[in-house]
Amino acid sequence: MKKATALVLALTFVLTASVFAGPGGEEAASGKTIVKLGNWPEATLTGDIAMHQNWVKQFNAKYPDITIQPAYYFYSLDTVIPMAEAGQLPTIFEPWYTEPAKLIGGGFVKDVTAEVKAFGWDAKMSPAVKDLLSRNGKLYGVPRDGYALGIMLNVELFRQAGLVDSNGLPKYPKTWDELAATAQIIKQKTGAAGLCLLAKDNAGGWHFTNIAWGFGAQFAVQRNGKWVAQVNSPEAIAAMNYVKDLRWKYDVLTADPTSEDWGTGFQQIGTGNAAMYIAANDAVNQPTQVNGLPVGDLALAPVPAGPKGQYSLMGGTIYMFANNATTAEVAGALRYLEIMGRSPNVDATTIAGLEADASNRKNNGIPVLPPFPVWTDPALLKAQRDSVAKHSNVDMRLYQDYFNTVAKAGNLRTEEYMAQELYAELTKVIQAVVTDRNANVAALMNTAQANFQKILDAAPAQ
Repeated sequence: MKKATALVLALTFVLTASVFAGPGGEEAASGKTIVKLGNWPEATLTGDIAMHQNWVKQFNAKYPDITIQPAYYFYSLDTVIPMAEAGQLPTIFEPWYTEPAKLIGGGFVKDVTAEVKAFGWDAKMSPAVKDLLSRNGKLYGVPRDGYALGIMLNVELFRQAGLVDSNGLPKYPKTWDELAATAQIIKQKTGAAGLCLLAKDNAGGWHFTNIAWGFGAQFAVQRNGKWVAQVNSPEAIAAMNYVKDLRWKYDVLTADPTSEDWGTGFQQIGTGNAAMYIAANDAVNQPTQVNGLPVGDLALAPVPAGPKGQYSLMGGTIYMFANNATTAEVAGALRYLEIMGRSPNVDATTIAGLEADASNRKNNGIPVLPPFPVWTDPALLKAQRDSVAKHSNVDMRLYQDYFNTVAKAGNLRTEEYMAQELYAELTKVIQAVVTDRNANVAALMNTAQANFQKILDAAPAQ
């Protein structure tokens, strides 16, 4: 205990010295600490880049001994491991909520317990998120944001199909059966697909689990300390038959679901080629800013209810740190998050960051919406609400039912165990049922069951 306390105090001293008085050790020899920002925006998001460039100016004025180096990195399990093994990961990067167990277990990310405690952020973190980012009492990251899946709507297509009420608000489907019927009407009256369903990669299985939960499915359970797959349960098979019907019975999907991935889904709804798409609050910039949909023509509705319930998959994005990052580099990255307004501590810098983000969204035609809470500090939550209210650019009636639903007890669910591997198996089945009218769903799900059970049996203890 005394050794651990001494280590924390020592690291706290190093943090203070490196951030406020200049870097020490190797960084001092080279003159500056270099922080490689994997969370730098991609090249197409020019407005976001301009915002970050302004933040860098503020950062440089406050911390002249730290150099911020843009190093955009879109997280992928295929690239993160070889990059980590080669020591090429950026200082800070953005994986998803499903990834900490793999990254921590593989030693690909840095233990930042002392660094985060020195900043006082650990006490303000959502307990559920903190638990997700921890192992054996050590902390390996901080949250960026959270999401809950819903159904994005192209409001103009709903208007063209006559599916709006007297206030011009879309009559969105409340159940999965209603979604099929609504999608049919939209396709018949507008020619556009009623729904963009993903079937290209793991995102197809990711979306499918949210459908299947409403049918009563659960894909893995623990029995006597062992994980047991339930991919071929009657409930999961019923949900997959529903997906098959969307393609062959109702004919409401885009031309080739096997070419649709996370990005093309937003393109389809943003450009008016599809009326509905399973998506979340954290990606409202994709159909609007990225794909040109007017800000007033986007709505976000709750995930439809199935015969056995209504559930929204909760996930999000986190900040983790390269396994070879130094304490000074991690501290510099955390200081940059403060400039961005991503810190849980509320001061003039945090408020300025929140204001800049909300203003940037408004200026770039992105809906300015309340964030999904990942920090618990009341002052921060109020500051977030205030910045949203100040820059509001949407009719919140297009979003309110979604926010009301995900706030209900029992609605939110986290991703299933070994989620990415499960998604891969489910996507194989989806690809088969949307390309073959005669596909045997039960047989396909039996194969997926066997494959996933092998994965569970081989998985390291969590």
